[in-house]
Amino acid sequence: MTDGPSGLLPLPHGYTNRTAGDGTVVVNRTAGDGTVVVKRYQGPDAEERRQREHRLLTLLHGLLPVPPVLGTEPGAVTLGHLPGVPAQDLLDAGHGAQVLAACGRLLRRIQAVDPSVTGDVPAPPGSVLVHGDFGPNNLLLDPATFAVTGLLDWEFAHPGKPVEDLAWCEWIVRTHHPARAGDLHHLFDAYGQPVPPWPRRRAAMFAQCARLEDFCRRRDPDGPGVRQWQERGRLTAGWPEQPGPLS
Repeated sequence: MTDGPSGLLPLPHGYTNRTAGDGTVVVNRTAGDGTVVVKRYQGPDAEERRQREHRLLTLLHGLLPVPPVLGTEPGAVTLGHLPGVPAQDLLDAGHGAQVLAACGRLLRRIQAVDPSVTGDVPAPPGSVLVHGDFGPNNLLLDPATFAVTGLLDWEFAHPGKPVEDLAWCEWIVRTHHPARAGDLHHLFDAYGQPVPPWPRRRAAMFAQCARLEDFCRRRDPDGPGVRQWQERGRLTAGWPEQPGPLS
């Protein structure tokens, strides 16, 4: 689940009954053959985000572990429910090495996909497919094998630089799971690609904080989300390379 562009609402773990800070609502419904997930989009660019996620989930099904699309309507998509445990729960339970290695392996698979799948044509030279909110917050894992069973929330996907998702995954861990920051080398090792130097990773983190600040400003110019992302951006810009908590 996204960190929440407004940062206003507590986000319960799991893939059910969730409300993101941008107003996106995810609820479960029981169908005749099981449970489905209805995701409703609100906030800035809601219809564009719905169309983007619908396109990505449809085209990536079978290539990456994404939820199957069962239906769509204005303002919402209906998805098949996925098994697995939220990776953030497993991370907090002490499985940092396994969770972050799973993140690294999956990111390598994502970046092997043609970035034009997003519909942004032409994709800039040298770009890769960027999930846009990549990290254990949006990952479901098999708790026995740590195999990835689902990668959620593709509404912010776009062609971009390889550093973007890698750095944001690091940011999520350093910010929300600081006790596991010492395990980040498992992310980089499993990624198996050259890791950009710290100044480039930090710059990518700061840029994402700025984008989320802008998102919040367009929704509520004087809201607390704007101030929260300003503060997060300020702190991120001053981080040393040695991982530590966001405080």
